[in-house]
Amino acid sequence: IVMDFKHPDGCTVAIMLPRCSLLVMAGESRYLWTHGITPRKYDVIQASELGQKVGTITADVGDLTLNRRETRTSFTFRKVRRSPCNCIYPSVCDSQKGQQRQVQPSFPHNEMEASKLEQEHVHKVYEEIATHFSSTRHSPWPRIVEFLRSLPKGSIVADVGCGNGKYLGINEDLYMVGCDRSKNLVDICGEKKFQAFVCDGLSVPIRSGSCDACISIAVIHHFSTAERRLAAIHELARLLRPGGMALIYVWAMEQEYKNQKSKYLKEKNDSKDKEEEINTGMAQRLLSDQMPGSSSQDSACSDRLLSDLKYERCDAKPVTDSRLPVHTNRTSFHSQDLLVPWHLKGGTKKKGESVDTVSFPAGSKELQELSPVFHRYYHVFCEGELEAACRSLDCVRVQKSYYDQGNWCVVLEKL
Repeated sequence: IVMDFKHPDGCTVAIMLPRCSLLVMAGESRYLWTHGITPRKYDVIQASELGQKVGTITADVGDLTLNRRETRTSFTFRKVRRSPCNCIYPSVCDSQKGQQRQVQPSFPHNEMEASKLEQEHVHKVYEEIATHFSSTRHSPWPRIVEFLRSLPKGSIVADVGCGNGKYLGINEDLYMVGCDRSKNLVDICGEKKFQAFVCDGLSVPIRSGSCDACISIAVIHHFSTAERRLAAIHELARLLRPGGMALIYVWAMEQEYKNQKSKYLKEKNDSKDKEEEINTGMAQRLLSDQMPGSSSQDSACSDRLLSDLKYERCDAKPVTDSRLPVHTNRTSFHSQDLLVPWHLKGGTKKKGESVDTVSFPAGSKELQELSPVFHRYYHVFCEGELEAACRSLDCVRVQKSYYDQGNWCVVLEKL
């Protein structure tokens, strides 16, 4: 059976456990990594060893095969701690988690770090995932459609952070222009015959006071400091004429509000998402070294894990832990500043690029889902936080604020 280990930074390692074997975990592998046996009918194993050798699954696609699982009986022996823990892994320690939540992470620490973080974990990521991201963004949200359709005929509207242009064609009576930091997403807008251009949300090349309305949907939560988030709101206000309106949506910390779970949490129960959750971070890692976007960090993670498993090969390489926690998809948030994984589906590519494809036996869904994982930076907003930021600007008035399916939303009016 293949047992999957997962590190908080998103790295995963698959370990083959042959029949009648015993695995002893210590150090990081025991306390920092999580482990489990992913439910599936087949395991991916090394063909040359027929799955009988303990260790990580090879990265050589030509030396892999499928092995049908049979009846499995396993025993796990654990020690139960009766006193508080003071281990060196407080981020995942049940005893110390409560203490940690009192200290809100403050990354990054300055403007240079903020810009670098956003470049690495926002801009670059969306360039890589643009095609796949666009394929999942096709259903407009009703209250945003309602806002756009309520605007007077002939209004000039800017969609700042327009993505694939989902809202640019909602109301044909409006003159809408979109802009986004991702060239690949802007190219997708162009293919749809929408007007869009590339720019930074902190410096939009549109004349001040020239727009009747602006929308910013799921954008401002990607700015990594309070100052930059406020600057992004101020930039929207600059574009508006007096009396102009802006609609802003950001991801909410509260994914369960007034005893109602958001769509984001509810989708975990859908069969499609269950299947995705099983594959993400676990089975997907098996062949990621052969996929576009994989990095040397994967092999380093494998070495780091195996150094703590009592196993014949021990060649660990030190890897610095990520300062930001990695969020588990479809679960509640435990930190405001975090990295959210995006699992790029196999075969998805950027425009004009080729992707190496691998042929596997029909029905081997586990292998078809293998893909690289990217991490996007988010600052999820607490209740009242977005509204307070808007009220700190003397050039706008908050006309309305509300919660909509896991997002905090405000409607601003330019004074």
